[in-house]
Parts: sequence; structure tokens; C-alpha cells
Amino acid sequence: MPVVATRRERHLALIFVIAVSGLCWAWLGKMLWDMGAMPMDGATAMPSGGPGYLFWLAVMWLVMMAAMMLPSAGPMTLAFADFSKDVERRADVGAIGLFVAGYVAAWAVFSLVAALGQWTLERADVMSSMTMAVTNDTVAGCVLVAAGIYQWTPLKHVCLKNCRSPIGFLMTQWRDGPSGAALMGWRHGAFCVGCCWALMALLFVAGVMNALWIVGLTLFVIIEKVAPYGEAIARVGGMVLVLAGVWLMV
Repeated sequence: MPVVATRRERHLALIFVIAVSGLCWAWLGKMLWDMGAMPMDGATAMPSGGPGYLFWLAVMWLVMMAAMMLPSAGPMTLAFADFSKDVERRADVGAIGLFVAGYVAAWAVFSLVAALGQWTLERADVMSSMTMAVTNDTVAGCVLVAAGIYQWTPLKHVCLKNCRSPIGFLMTQWRDGPSGAALMGWRHGAFCVGCCWALMALLFVAGVMNALWIVGLTLFVIIEKVAPYGEAIARVGGMVLVLAGVWLMV
């Protein structure tokens, strides 16, 4: 008979995810506050285009992705605690921490790519460094259409299926030991990146630090991964994005 994690161990897993996510939301909130307090005279916190600015962008994206994505990883983390108890007879904070660290590492890679993309768009004068939003309607429309089409692709379906099925993922991806926990977190993070990267690209259109869109996308991702009919909701959202993109271009 399978052994599941105790209530204490499940609470430990949940508290860990909430604590890390909460810290990221607090840091994100401070960044949003600091940006809102900037004088609107074209000044920025550091010169755009320099290596320091690129590093700041990468950190900003990583904090934002961790804040947005960790809440939807809660069910998988709880399932990991159960499987750890069943397979290894323990579900300690170290293993849970390594699993979450592996998950965040996958989003760190995405954050670096996103930061490079933003930096490139700003240098090409297609994106404002003040609003952090694309200034060309055609480019913005193309991003919306591409994100909408991706919601219907087989890759999106496979990645979302793995995100929506914690038990199925762990049964096929289980690895023993601390390194196994980190590797499973990395693989789960890779599936989440494959599932949500196009949605995160919408921040280029709305504004990378647009608080309303950050919260809205976070809720949409949670609905996709947790709610009944999440796959159908994802496809309906894709249709809306395509229509919005065509409207913006036309």
C-alpha cells in the first residue's frame, strides 16, 4: 500500500512554496513601487544597453517568473512530498528545496533568454525602456497571434498535460536521492516553460512590469494547470489572443 506524506510533511512542502513565492512577490512589489516612483523624464535606474542593465533585466525576469509560476507548482510539490515518503520513506525540507530549486533553475534559463530579447528590442528601438512595452503595433500583434496559435500546438498540449498530472509525471520521471530531486524539479520546470513561455511573452506587449497583466497571467496559468477543463480554457484563450492580435495589426 502506498505511503503518503504526513500532514506535517505536506504542510512543510506547501509552506516552503508559499514562503519562496511570497518573498518573490514582495521583491516584485518593491521593484514595481520603485519604478512607479521614478521621474518620468526619461531617466532610468541604470544606463540601458550596459552589462549592468542586462544583469538587472535577468534578475527582474527571474524574480517575476518565480513569483508567477511557483503558485501553480504547489500541487506538483505536494505530490513530490507524497512520492518521497512512499519511495524513500522520508519527505524532508532538503529534498523539497532541491526540487523547487531545480524548477526555478529552468525558469532562470528562460529569464536570461527573455532579458536578452528585451535588451535587443530596446536597442532596436522597438521597445520602450520606460514602459517596457513594444511600441510597434505590428510587432505587438504578431506576438499576440503567435502566442494564441501556440496554445493549440501539440507541444503545448504535451507540456500542459505533464503540468496537470503530477502523479503521471512523477511515475515516469522519478529519480532517487538529492540529485534526483533537483533533476525532477528541473524537468518539471522545463515542461512548465514549454507550457507557458508564449504567455509570458505577452508581457512584451502589455509591459514587462505591468502589475495588472502579471496578476492576470498568474491566475490564467493556475487555471490552465489546476482547474477542470484547463486544456479547453487554454485553447479558448488562444483564440482570443489571435483575434486580438489581428485586430491590433489591422
